[in-house]
Amino acid sequence: MSPVAESRVFKLSGGHPALDLVNTLDWRFRDREPDELLASYADLLGFVEQCNLLKQRQARQLERDASVSEGERVLSEARQLREALAGIFYAQLDGHDPPAGALRTLERLFKQLRERQKLTWDGARCRWNLSGMEDSQDFPLWLLARSASKLLLSSDMQMLRSCGDPECGWLFLDTSKNHSRRWCDMKVCGNRMKARRFKAQQREG
Repeated sequence: MSPVAESRVFKLSGGHPALDLVNTLDWRFRDREPDELLASYADLLGFVEQCNLLKQRQARQLERDASVSEGERVLSEARQLREALAGIFYAQLDGHDPPAGALRTLERLFKQLRERQKLTWDGARCRWNLSGMEDSQDFPLWLLARSASKLLLSSDMQMLRSCGDPECGWLFLDTSKNHSRRWCDMKVCGNRMKARRFKAQQREG
């Protein structure tokens, strides 16, 4: 069994790969160190595969062909993409302008992405695609960058929310009927916050 097949199972509750990518730095707002869920290139491949951006056979082949140094380089770039997106998303939620460094990182990656895309005709319209990049170790990075660029330029950004647990802060798109979703997962953070409130009430009583 390949390391990709053995990689962790990611909880995808964000409603979009770019948000789930930011959520791979778990507990980023707690007092202790956050948990890094993208610990290896195999984890990155597994994550992109679970987001349905990469086929299983492609992930297996990329993992087999990757050198240690190339895998570490791509993993580092993916983390840079993640943190740049985090800077922009959380700034928007706080009503602030995004950090200039985050914008520069995304601009650099998106320009590199555009250089690698080809304009093709699918029989009905033109499309930008990554044809010919499937064997590149950077392929998962460019898939994530392309997905992120689409979200940033879409009206879906109006539905951006973060988990009501201040230590969690996972991002998600609130597609609920009344736009009233508060938690990344009601069974996890929702119940935990309810338990905290109950204990606080018991102490006060």
